[in-house]
Amino acid sequence: MATAVPLDNSTDTTDVALIVRASMVLGAMQSVAVFLVSIINRSLTGMADAALTGVVVAAGVIVTAWYPAMRTRPRTIEGIAGGAAIGLGAAFAFLLIDVALLQPLGTYTNRWHEVGGGSNWWYHPVWWMVGSYLSWMGAWIFANQANKSGASSLPGAIGLVAVLTAVFGAAAAALHFPGAGWNVPTFAVAVLPAVTLGAWTSGFGVPSR
Repeated sequence: MATAVPLDNSTDTTDVALIVRASMVLGAMQSVAVFLVSIINRSLTGMADAALTGVVVAAGVIVTAWYPAMRTRPRTIEGIAGGAAIGLGAAFAFLLIDVALLQPLGTYTNRWHEVGGGSNWWYHPVWWMVGSYLSWMGAWIFANQANKSGASSLPGAIGLVAVLTAVFGAAAAALHFPGAGWNVPTFAVAVLPAVTLGAWTSGFGVPSR
């Protein structure tokens, strides 16, 4: 039986071995980013802490959102789902690295304990949801770009989401949204509506199949 949408061998690559390998690589990169943030938070304060933390967080968001899409090269729901699967698999890889290495090293500062009510375990469900979602939306953006112009553009995807993140973050801080401010956490959270709107707007002009 033929599929409704024939797949090009050079796109929508979702074999199990690729998903597993990419998940492990992404989970390792995320673990390095978390470790770097922990070192920065312990070593610096004020603007230096915020600036370097922002750089590492931005790099982590970019890798999480678009490394999976770069591996699956999505054009249809097949490749998009594969990107989300890599995001989910990376969350499990990070959990293992976190439990085996980062937590025993005492990576996390008191601010993590305070947010989690004295526990480090609160962020794993958040990591699973956010990581999978970013990879899913990033793959949607890549697929929309490719279906419009024939190729995906990483700089274009990053630029679109960066502008929207700045808009959402600035609006939240200016309008005194509860908990929002001119800080890294606010703009990190603003990535979520930004990547969602980015996936929607990038679909404008995509030819109907």
